[in-house]
Amino acid sequence: MQSPVLYYSSKVFSSTFTYLFSVIFWFASLFLLLLGILGEDTLLPAPQNISILSTNMKHFLMWNPVIIQGETVRYSVEFQGEYEREYANESWIPISECSLITATVCNITEDISATVAYNLRVRADVGARRSKWGTLKGFFNRITTSLTPPLMKVIADGHHLLVELEDMGPAFQFCVLYWKKGQESRMQQKVMKEVRSVVHLDIMEAGHDYCVKAQTYVEAINRSSSFSQTQCVRAQGDRSMWLVTALIFSAGFAVAALTLPFLTWKTSKIFQYSCCPIAVLPDTLKVAESPTQLTLCGSEEAEQCDLMVCVIPSEEVLRLWIQEAL
Repeated sequence: MQSPVLYYSSKVFSSTFTYLFSVIFWFASLFLLLLGILGEDTLLPAPQNISILSTNMKHFLMWNPVIIQGETVRYSVEFQGEYEREYANESWIPISECSLITATVCNITEDISATVAYNLRVRADVGARRSKWGTLKGFFNRITTSLTPPLMKVIADGHHLLVELEDMGPAFQFCVLYWKKGQESRMQQKVMKEVRSVVHLDIMEAGHDYCVKAQTYVEAINRSSSFSQTQCVRAQGDRSMWLVTALIFSAGFAVAALTLPFLTWKTSKIFQYSCCPIAVLPDTLKVAESPTQLTLCGSEEAEQCDLMVCVIPSEEVLRLWIQEAL
């Protein structure tokens, strides 16, 4: 039979052990609770309202900023494609251009390189503190990108119909429709896989209007944009013909300006000689001491010709010459 002393001693030891265990458990629970609370205080809030803006095969991931007073918040972005989900244990790939950036937008165009479903996520960092990952709701596929009509300028260079299109990148092709105004049923089409500065479309008829419109096509997603607004121009006249005409007219005017004074003077001399010639008779035709051969000019003839001697008619001179010869 156990003595009362031993029994009492065992009861005291058991009570003391139970008390100490309770105290230790209570302190451990309090420590873990405080550690959890402090851990929650050091965890940053995750980025919210994550979305994608995609236009003309250019893709941008955007999110709302995380505000921490007096601190600079940086962000990191990762993506997960179809291959990573199915063949790489659902791994995520960091986007190097969007690692620890301060901006709230990331250009993910180069990383979205296939027409498959992508998932994306963003995390905030301040020093050693980090947030949980904020994930895009749903998947993104580049086939949903918004395609806009190309910027276009139509030019009439003489009889040549030209078009200038904006360069939208190597993924884009252009379908251009052009026609003579009023003849839409005879519309022509030209497809361009690369854009040069200016593209020649057609030879226009002078005085007619020609119209052009264009759309983009992306082979990688097999989609086209809507057509641009129709632009019309009128064929101009032949500039070379106008230039030749102007040169000929200018040369003719210069020649006329130089020769007209001389022609005027020469014409006046001829006219004066024709009306009032100065007759010089050869010696064989002169009749000496014959008052009938020479007569004085009348007063009216003197006023017209200013000559002192009148000319004998040619028939009379011929008759007198024949008489002298006989």
